[in-house]
Amino acid sequence: MRAFVFPGQGSQKVGMGADLAAASTVAREVFEEVDDALGQKLSRIMREGPDEDLTLTENAQPAIMANAIALLRVLEKECGVVLADKADFVAGHSLGEYTALCAVGAFSLADTARLLKLRGQSMQAAVPVGVGAMAALLGADIAKAQALADAAAQGEVCTIANDNDPGQVVLSGHVGAIERAIALVKEHGIKRGVALPVSAPFHCPLMQPAADAMAEALERTPPATLRLPLFANVTAAIVSDPAEVQRLLVEQVTGRVRWRESAIAMKDAGVEQFVELGGKVVGPMITRSAGDVAVTSVVTMADVEALAKEL
Repeated sequence: MRAFVFPGQGSQKVGMGADLAAASTVAREVFEEVDDALGQKLSRIMREGPDEDLTLTENAQPAIMANAIALLRVLEKECGVVLADKADFVAGHSLGEYTALCAVGAFSLADTARLLKLRGQSMQAAVPVGVGAMAALLGADIAKAQALADAAAQGEVCTIANDNDPGQVVLSGHVGAIERAIALVKEHGIKRGVALPVSAPFHCPLMQPAADAMAEALERTPPATLRLPLFANVTAAIVSDPAEVQRLLVEQVTGRVRWRESAIAMKDAGVEQFVELGGKVVGPMITRSAGDVAVTSVVTMADVEALAKEL
């Protein structure tokens, strides 16, 4: 069995999609459609930067999605490989869940772009700059991370945002609590804590205003029927009912990204091959979590052609 997986924020870089757009009309059409949907030249920011513009959450989220969907469309339209025929499941890390849903027809490309733009804007607006923070804990399992979060909270928000793999957990919350957590890592048997260069504390209760905004947006643009089932971030379990998908997307804004558990659950469901479209980020996490599985990263036109031959 095979799963297609999609990366989250942090996988963006200036120049993304440029070679693909140069080589493929199909890819160019994807970038143009996203530009039109957003009423901005996002493709130019992706191609030329500057980096600080691309890193803005409201740009990074639709950009990462557009890049992955461009690769998928090239695979489907130019190489004749239909996702629904060649995959059994999809999953995506945080914003990548929207990419996955676009890939299986739950959202149109234009709607996915608009939803992610809004998601980025509302996540940014939920907490004033300087109030929240995030930190990656390296060499931390979930139990150690939870103990550290509890010790550092001291009445403030300090929760596990991402359970990425057996050695990497991300905390999110108030800046004071996150700073305390970083200072306390050694006491909790964790190798180190690294403050992340993010503009807001994602996937924690401080994001509730953004969850409310997404609830409204998803009422207006609900997901349609999925062509393949999704392994959802907040449950690490299969979902295919559109109403359930809608509810989980709202929950995901404040909830934990259970990526390690998702990788294990997909392997337990029989997935032996994972294809990461648009990055080399979530694939390695899957290998570290699920062990003996094959992971293919697809980033360039050559990667697409190689995958098409293999499939």
